[in-house]
Amino acid sequence: MRSMTGFGLGNAALGSGRLCIEVKSLNHRYLDVRVRVPSELGDHAFYLEHLARSRLVRGRFDIQLRTEGPIAPVPNLDVTRIKSLYCQLSALRDELTLAAEIPLSALLGLPAIYLEADELSADRVRTAVDEAFAIAQQCLEDMRAREGAHLAAVLGEILTRAENLVARCSARAVESIQGYRDRLRERVARLLDGPGMVVDPARLEQEVVLIADRSDVTEELARLGSHFAQLRRLIGANEPSGRRMDFLLQEIGRETNTLGAKSQDAALSHLVVELKTEAERMREQVQNVE
Repeated sequence: MRSMTGFGLGNAALGSGRLCIEVKSLNHRYLDVRVRVPSELGDHAFYLEHLARSRLVRGRFDIQLRTEGPIAPVPNLDVTRIKSLYCQLSALRDELTLAAEIPLSALLGLPAIYLEADELSADRVRTAVDEAFAIAQQCLEDMRAREGAHLAAVLGEILTRAENLVARCSARAVESIQGYRDRLRERVARLLDGPGMVVDPARLEQEVVLIADRSDVTEELARLGSHFAQLRRLIGANEPSGRRMDFLLQEIGRETNTLGAKSQDAALSHLVVELKTEAERMREQVQNVE
């Protein structure tokens, strides 16, 4: 299990400088990729976004591409041509104006003295983007894995408490039936307190059965146990499972609400409130799971 929060930085050589890519991720329900690139590399923004979408799964990703140093090839001086030009200018000077100096600055402004530099091709830029993004993604995934391990531990603790609450609810639900029976007998005894008044045991038991049927929470508890078992498997899974966990917690919330609505026992109602609290804690944590 991995967190959706993380940071990664990667760089690759390009020209005489470096191309750097930063990737920051935050929790988000779907995949949201936002790319920023410098103006001189604006033609490669779509390529970087497509690359990110093909490798990332869930979350909001802010990706920034920047450069450090000159990324375009530096042109070299054509020394042979400079010497030839200087000799020609010297001969012209001797012919026109003796003893006049020829400053080097007069030569440096001539485009003919530079050798043609290799162009910064799109393929070279994309190769550097691939390399830098791969490094940044690996750093990001390492951090998200560490955060995910912490989240898994926290979720495991909360889930254990929730499972214990379900077990206590199940035990209390059985005890409450006898409580319904005892309370009903006491009420009937008070109402019919008098000579000659007799309570039909069969009729009393029938009323207890009707109350027990209306407040039966066996199915809800069974489904909660099943949901918790699936949730525990997802916590230990090594794959993106945040959306499935979020769905399970929605179902857990529905079952818990039904459990509370059916409960006619004060102690059981208190347990249901605690169970709702633990389910909400899990749901808050799951919002940051990939």
